[in-house]
Amino acid sequence: MNKLFLLLAVLLTANLFANEPMLKETPFAQVSEQIGKGRAVLLEVGSDSCYSCQIMGRLLYKAKQEHPKYPIYFVNVKKEREAAYTLQIQMIPTQIILDGKGKELYRHVGVLKMDELDALLKQHIAN
Repeated sequence: MNKLFLLLAVLLTANLFANEPMLKETPFAQVSEQIGKGRAVLLEVGSDSCYSCQIMGRLLYKAKQEHPKYPIYFVNVKKEREAAYTLQIQMIPTQIILDGKGKELYRHVGVLKMDELDALLKQHIAN
């Protein structure tokens, strides 16, 4: 009985989390226009059908709601495969931080925890 209750609680929690909004995708051409323009940017590279990417998309949506002026972008490489080649993506989700000159400062493959994301935003994007 306890296992059934635990399974039900996990499924309900997962379902609630699944209904949270994700960061909207931005066409790579628009993102490219922002790179190297004097401000650091965070790129989330993934797919809307990838479970780990969906988790990151929800975290980034929350971060964007808290900091609407932060340049945080989601590039959907399922729809824009050339972007994956240009950004040298090997696995998704991948987070990339580029400085104001377009130089890569940080790259991470996989899902970040919210505290890790907050620290990266404070360190690189908030300036």
